[in-house]
Amino acid sequence: MASANCDIGLIGLAVMGQNLVLNMNDHGYKVAVFNRTTSKVDEFLADEAKGTQVEGAHSIEELCSKLKSPRRVMIMVKAGDVVDQTIASIVPHLEKGDIIIDGGNSLFTDSNRRTKELAEKGLHYIGTGVSGGEEGARFGPSIMPGGDPAAWPAVKEIFQAIAAKVEDGTPCCDWVGEGGAGHYVKMVHNGIEYGDMQLIGEAYQLLKDGLGLTADQFAEIFTEWNKGELDSFLIEISAIIFGKKDEDGQPLVDKILDTAGQKGTGKWTAISALDLGMPVTLIGESVFARCLSAIKDERVEASKILSGPAAAGKFTGDRKEFIENVRRALYCSKMISYAQGYMLLREAGKEQGWNLNMGGVALMWRGGCIIRSQFLGKIKDAYDKNPKLENLLMDDFFSGVLNKYQESWRKALVAAIELGIPTPAFSTALAFYDGYRTARLPANLLQAQRDFFGAHTYERTDKPRGEFFHTNWTGRGGRVSSSTYNA
Repeated sequence: MASANCDIGLIGLAVMGQNLVLNMNDHGYKVAVFNRTTSKVDEFLADEAKGTQVEGAHSIEELCSKLKSPRRVMIMVKAGDVVDQTIASIVPHLEKGDIIIDGGNSLFTDSNRRTKELAEKGLHYIGTGVSGGEEGARFGPSIMPGGDPAAWPAVKEIFQAIAAKVEDGTPCCDWVGEGGAGHYVKMVHNGIEYGDMQLIGEAYQLLKDGLGLTADQFAEIFTEWNKGELDSFLIEISAIIFGKKDEDGQPLVDKILDTAGQKGTGKWTAISALDLGMPVTLIGESVFARCLSAIKDERVEASKILSGPAAAGKFTGDRKEFIENVRRALYCSKMISYAQGYMLLREAGKEQGWNLNMGGVALMWRGGCIIRSQFLGKIKDAYDKNPKLENLLMDDFFSGVLNKYQESWRKALVAAIELGIPTPAFSTALAFYDGYRTARLPANLLQAQRDFFGAHTYERTDKPRGEFFHTNWTGRGGRVSSSTYNA
């Protein structure tokens, strides 16, 4: 019988799994590891984990026998059925009070279900988002745990030790909420990441096609941008990407095919937004932009048939001012995307009964993760000032910047339209901004149309909210209205 002296077990030795194990080992935790292809265990111990106190196991039973009580087993496998199969294979080797941690990108509804199912067996489940890619996993990721609160004290020390830290040493990891809350917050993080990447791409195309800038010039511009308001991991790596040369000395970025892949978390965010009736338009556009990029062959054919404006590629104004307008448009649009993401978190929290700490979420995203940026500190400040803040755009800092920069933002978009350069995320961000600050939208006409053809009823501006009316618009219709009212 193996001696039970390991602090935690980890199943799934792909890149993220391996790096988390090495990170835990660095912080003095003894980790037992298992992989379905057991040769990978031996390779890991002989190579990356050589000289560490990591212990290998060739079966799940052996892994569990090496763990101190309460046993903590973390699984880093592909989301979906594989997670359920792995959980099913672990459960027979656990005892009441033991803990299963799912560190993959699971759908939050699956995490809700698994928390409940394992609780019925006397086991604790944690569904945790882990962000930061392989580098983050190795040296300090952002960790977003949710699930069974009773399990948090048993994993808190390990998670907070290996997580990224902000300037004052606070770890980018705290308890998010019950059930699938951790995975939901990670899903929204990924959706915002889609938005950030799309916005950066649009800024790039606007300047590339509008001004004919070279990759070297972009490397300079992005390096400069990273010193100011846009200081973030994604701007920083974009500058590095622009500076990378291929073997022939030409910029590598110019040789990469313009078709983007996706793994589904951005799509899940957009679907959840539709389910909850939240206008998370920018993340939705970012997902669709990737879909559009994927139909490359069609776009090449269409480029030969469909014409754009005569001014295409002929920007004639002040170049320096244009670059600054694009920078401001990027910053404003980013604010809208985060505001929308937080609207979604707030609504999901209400619906699921999660008590989400909004400022805490921003803090978890400050370091380690892909969307880490100085900007997230401003979100934390906003919720520290007012924990019940309805919308980030109502905070003094955010409204102040938008009011100051909105003219530049509009100029950048006017230029994009005149030059025929697509900016779906910039455009939807501005449309949302203008819609959100408009006291009266044309939905009165829309509601009249619904009442006309479907007797859906409407409310009146001169009557109290909650009273519904139906009009016989043609004189031929009846007086009976639809029995359901859906806004």
